[in-house]
Amino acid sequence: MSSAPAAEGPLVVGVDSSTQSTKVLVVDAATGQVVASGQAPHTVTSGSRRESDPEQWFSALGDALRQCGTYAREAAAVSVAGQQHGLVTLDERGRPVRPALLWNDVRSAPQARRLVEELGGAKAWADRVGSVPGPSFTVTKWAWLAEHEPTSARATAAVRLPHDYLTQRLTGSGTTDRGDVSGTGWWASATESYDEDILGLVGLDPATLPRVALPGEVVGTVRGGAELPFSQGTLVAPGTGDNAAAALGLGLRPGTPVLSLGTSGTVYAASEHRSTDPTGTVAGFADARGAWLPLACTLNCTLAVDRVAALLSLGRDAVESGGSVTLLPYLDGERTPNLPHASGLLHGLRHDTTPGQILQAAYDGAVHALLGALDAVLDADADRSRPLLLIGGGARGTAWQQTVRRLSGRPVQIPEARELVALGAAAQAAGLLTGEDPAAVARRWNTARGQVFDAVDRDEAALSRIADALRDAAPLLDGDATA
Repeated sequence: MSSAPAAEGPLVVGVDSSTQSTKVLVVDAATGQVVASGQAPHTVTSGSRRESDPEQWFSALGDALRQCGTYAREAAAVSVAGQQHGLVTLDERGRPVRPALLWNDVRSAPQARRLVEELGGAKAWADRVGSVPGPSFTVTKWAWLAEHEPTSARATAAVRLPHDYLTQRLTGSGTTDRGDVSGTGWWASATESYDEDILGLVGLDPATLPRVALPGEVVGTVRGGAELPFSQGTLVAPGTGDNAAAALGLGLRPGTPVLSLGTSGTVYAASEHRSTDPTGTVAGFADARGAWLPLACTLNCTLAVDRVAALLSLGRDAVESGGSVTLLPYLDGERTPNLPHASGLLHGLRHDTTPGQILQAAYDGAVHALLGALDAVLDADADRSRPLLLIGGGARGTAWQQTVRRLSGRPVQIPEARELVALGAAAQAAGLLTGEDPAAVARRWNTARGQVFDAVDRDEAALSRIADALRDAAPLLDGDATA
């Protein structure tokens, strides 16, 4: 347990249930001071099957909270943020029917293509739900389950997202929020309601879905017998998806771009305008406040680059400049660009190519896809001179920082706050107590404070080399490995 001096105001708990672990922060609602923290790991299957047992998330939550000592029991409110898109299927007793299908499980790529066609094409989806569903989206995962595991589908009495599942374990009732539900593919952003036509298309009963709570709503209290070290009656906030929570944690204002480097890579910005990108590059997600969070996501980011470093027996920052090698690190297929069956591609090797240059090429390939979506994410009137906020586990790495600076040509700011998803959840919980906008709470806590690196000249040669390799290799990258 890590701890800090006594708090000035009431305590709140922010939870980040991510792909790999659950992290918990106990925060002073008055100052934003973290008074205690805890973390416990998850187990995820490898290969094309990316699954995790929801019961393990709940167990990890308990372990992380217990690391916080008595502080969690003193908390007045709690909010859970979680990994997006995951399909959690529950039986009539509220128990998981099977392990959850996670966001980075791409087995539903054929179902995604079929659904896009059956609703009338990509533009019809974008106009209706704000996004064109790829295999990350929950709707495609349900379609896969119904086709490949019909017994599991028939046994499902309730469908939840990961954060919904944990919130339900706290309160006993099924709720979600607009930020997370906007990543399912069956919530219409145009009407802010479940789309019965899409649900009918995949054979999903609307009665199995949770109620969508309003921003700032108290969705319940921690019930007795929840087996967690909370006091009975602790207020529970709606929670949200991890990216919407990080936006809250930054106190994000419209037009400020964020690049998050984690298991996945994301680039997003808060907006007052609903996004409807028919190319599918930008997902038109809602945020947790009543506005919007247009976002582009890649499947391969820090884990993929770390794997390349391990194959080369190099440390993460052992990069070298120069050379002409290009590496597209699409080790798990890719979402941006939409190449679900792709694998990694290495091009341009020479006798004098060094391992460090190959590693640098992996960084370049991972960052290139995210920066390519940046202009599409930002509104037309956004100030392009604003610093790019760099967050996530990779943001502390020198090689990641320098690569983003070199390929973006923008100033880069590294917030000092490390656990922005959990901080955003804590800010949402604090808003229940104070009546404030959670983003305003985070700005009061000054969570985005951090070092700013000046802009450097953009490496146009590297960007052009990657773009050429991607274009020329498109038929190879787009091949269906299961065909």
